[in-house]
Amino acid sequence: MPGLLSDALAWVVILTFAVGVLSAKRNERFARYVTVAAWVGFAVFWLQLVPHFAFVHKSYVEGLLSIVAVPASLYTGYLLWGGRDSLFVLSRAVAAMGIIYLPFETIPAFALFGLTIPAPRGVLMEVVAAQTEFLVNALGYHPEMIHSEEGFYNTFVFWDGDHRLTVEVVLACTGLGSIAIFAGLIAAVEAPIGRKLRGLAVAVPIIYGLNLLRTTFITIAFGKQYMQWFVDEILFLFGSSDPYMVSFFISDRIISQMLAVVVLIGITYLVVRELPELLTIIEDVLFLVTGDEYDLASDLGLDRPRA
Repeated sequence: MPGLLSDALAWVVILTFAVGVLSAKRNERFARYVTVAAWVGFAVFWLQLVPHFAFVHKSYVEGLLSIVAVPASLYTGYLLWGGRDSLFVLSRAVAAMGIIYLPFETIPAFALFGLTIPAPRGVLMEVVAAQTEFLVNALGYHPEMIHSEEGFYNTFVFWDGDHRLTVEVVLACTGLGSIAIFAGLIAAVEAPIGRKLRGLAVAVPIIYGLNLLRTTFITIAFGKQYMQWFVDEILFLFGSSDPYMVSFFISDRIISQMLAVVVLIGITYLVVRELPELLTIIEDVLFLVTGDEYDLASDLGLDRPRA
């Protein structure tokens, strides 16, 4: 995220979601007001992220999704205000996703009773970096591992002639975002705990394992400059002048992000087989996008759980 103000805004929005959904069964009118306000805040949050994703991070996929999220959030709040109560479930999911993800994004290292507690993000990044290093080494590549400027042991060093190339495993490389999405969705629906755990058991290992393959692929492709294709076109597309970045843009911003969309759709299908209650959220999202009502349980041949 861009900085402290963005982190603070994220916490305010997520806590507003939490207050709204937790009060839904006690005071529906109050819950509706608060949750609608949370969706408006969510739109503001995504709006201020657009320049970061589009121009700093140079990710067209994430930049486009951030742009789309602004009107989508406002429209969701509008529909909830108008009485589409099923959107309380989606709101619970957003609250749960944020509560899972934000501690890793925002909590720094600190001292407690003389002990230094490391930043959660640093621990996770170093674990993923170590596992990526094992896979990279197993494939016959042996880059040097060093500490990043932030002090985390999460950076690979390659050499192309006398040019030094570094690959840093950041929080976005850990798979935490996707895991938080599925964990939040699963936490939001009303279903027996056993089926929820089965849903998590399907989603989390697949996401984590495939993410390690992704970080390994990007590390090798960029570090060894294996994808120096259409150099001028790629540099123009991503607004860069550094030809060494072409392999990174192709391996990460194009191939990996496009495959991630396909993989997440496939994981969603597998999880829904275990937890059909998620169809309510998916149908609401499809309604937001198309304006049409769907009966996915019938389309997929699943029995819709009774309330």
